[in-house]
Amino acid sequence: MAVRLVEVRARIDAAARGAGRDPSSVRLVAVSKTFPIGAVREAYAAGHRDFGENRVQEALEKVASSGDLDVRWHLLGHLQTNKARKAAPAFAMIQSLDSVELLRKLDAAAAEGGHAPELLVQVDLAGEATKYGARPEDVPAIFDAAARCVAARLVGVMTLPPIPELPENARPWFRQLQDLRQGWLTAGVPPAMLREISMGMSGDFEVAVQEGATIVRVGTAIFGRKTIT
Repeated sequence: MAVRLVEVRARIDAAARGAGRDPSSVRLVAVSKTFPIGAVREAYAAGHRDFGENRVQEALEKVASSGDLDVRWHLLGHLQTNKARKAAPAFAMIQSLDSVELLRKLDAAAAEGGHAPELLVQVDLAGEATKYGARPEDVPAIFDAAARCVAARLVGVMTLPPIPELPENARPWFRQLQDLRQGWLTAGVPPAMLREISMGMSGDFEVAVQEGATIVRVGTAIFGRKTIT
C-alpha cells in the first residue's frame, strides 16, 4: 500500500511539473469504496489522509470505525436529498452536489449540526443515463443559491466523464470542464466558489492534472481490485 501510494503521488507530481504546476496544488483522494476499514487504516499508516466513498451507508460505517484517525472523508457518489441530514456532518467534502434542492438541504443540516462541509457541483458533460450531475446550463442557479448558504461552502466543480479506452481520450472532457469553469469566473462567479476542480481517476489522472485538476480520485491504482465480501 505504501509503495503504491508513493508511485501514484510520483506520477501526479511528474504530470504537474510537466504542465508547469506546483505538485502540492493537487490533492489525492484515495477511493476506498468497497474496501474494508483495514485498508483505510493501512493507507493512513502510510501517511494518507483523504479518502473517498460512493455510498452513504458504507461511508458512515467507516466513519464510525475510524474515530481515532484524523481522516478527511469525501463523498463521491450520488446523494439523495433524504440522506442530506446524515451526510452533512459526516463528510469534509461532498463532491456530488447536483441541484439547488440538495444544496439547501445540506446547508440546513450543516447549520443545525454546527458543521461546514465543502461542496463541489458535479457537472454532467456527457449526459450518460447511468450517471448523475447538473447540466452545465443549470449550474449558475446553484452558484446563486450557494451565495445564500450559511454553513455549507461551495468551493468548486467535479465531473465524471465516460470511462476512456485510452487516457488521452478523457482530455476533451477535462478541457471542457476547465473551459466552463473559466467562463463562470468571467461571468462573475466568486473565485472562492471555483477554487477546486475534481477530475481524473486511476486510468486518466495524469491527463486530468495536465488539464488543471486540483483533486484526483484514485482507487484501483492504490487499493487494487479486492472488494468487501
